[in-house]
Amino acid sequence: MSELDKISSIFDAKIGSAKSKEDLQNLKTEFFGKNGKITQQFKTLASLDPQKRKEFASNLNKIKDDLTNQLEEKSSEIENIEINQKLKNEKVDITLPVRPYQQGKIHPVSQVIDEISSIFSEIGFSVAEGPDVETEYNNFTALNTPEDHPARDMHDTFYLDENKKILLRTHTSPVQIRAMLNGKPPFKIIVPGRTYRCDSDQTHAPMFHQLEGLHIDKNITMGHLKGCLDYFVKEFFEVKKIKMRFRPSHFPFTEPSAEVDIGYRIENDKIVIGEGDKWLEVLGCGMVHPNVLKNAKVDSKKYQGFAFGMGIDRLAMLKYGINDLRAFFETDYRWLSHFGFDPLDVPTNYRGLSK
Repeated sequence: MSELDKISSIFDAKIGSAKSKEDLQNLKTEFFGKNGKITQQFKTLASLDPQKRKEFASNLNKIKDDLTNQLEEKSSEIENIEINQKLKNEKVDITLPVRPYQQGKIHPVSQVIDEISSIFSEIGFSVAEGPDVETEYNNFTALNTPEDHPARDMHDTFYLDENKKILLRTHTSPVQIRAMLNGKPPFKIIVPGRTYRCDSDQTHAPMFHQLEGLHIDKNITMGHLKGCLDYFVKEFFEVKKIKMRFRPSHFPFTEPSAEVDIGYRIENDKIVIGEGDKWLEVLGCGMVHPNVLKNAKVDSKKYQGFAFGMGIDRLAMLKYGINDLRAFFETDYRWLSHFGFDPLDVPTNYRGLSK
């Protein structure tokens, strides 16, 4: 028996008895280490004459490859055995009682969206939706926003292409355009959803929630708008009386435009909505600009209407006493447990929105 055959025979006997990765490592060191049996055989090649060296080197490489393959196969076999043993030891006894669990809560933003939707559904508004990724036309041009308007600047808007044709919508107003282009008047919709702007501090976030309202029909006036918002504010803040004022303002997509303030007072370090000597801005509104109707293929000589927009996060902060907008997005269960709502307590007007 040649020396190489002896080495192969010894290896076969030892690898058969290997039971762990540690045994394999010791075997690898014994045969392929610095002073291993195979390594020593390679060192003898230099002392052989050229004729024998070639044949010996060929046989040595074959044995080396064979032993290496056996080591790899044995390693995989041992690894599978260890995994199966681990799975067997870690199996779950499904007959054990379940662990105690904590009931989830509805986020204040979701709650307020449901509350607002419930209020406006009572007076005939339906909920419309649109994509977060919008075209520049729907977000600005169709809404009568001038080319040099500051809102179009990159420091205020998240553009998604170099040509500034695709962007993350800065308001939910583009859904107005989509709704009017895809249907025929009258329109009576609200549009809750996520919006995006380059802003972040205690009262602003780069992603926030807005709600847009639109009512287009024949003979709609500013009086209808005031009546609609008066009803909404009373129902949302759950008060019987509300002091409200409309301040002249400017928005590209409405004419005339107004900011809406409601009265409040401070009582026991808390804001009490309704009446008082202080004013709080809650939303913007106005009569839809004729250019917007024209861009949406609506006959402005036959139809007119009003639109309004409000920040859902801001309304949630006012109603439920939350003083930092950033907490809405921090996924802190303790915060949600305190400010969240029972998932089965669906808001309805007849029994109180937040009871």
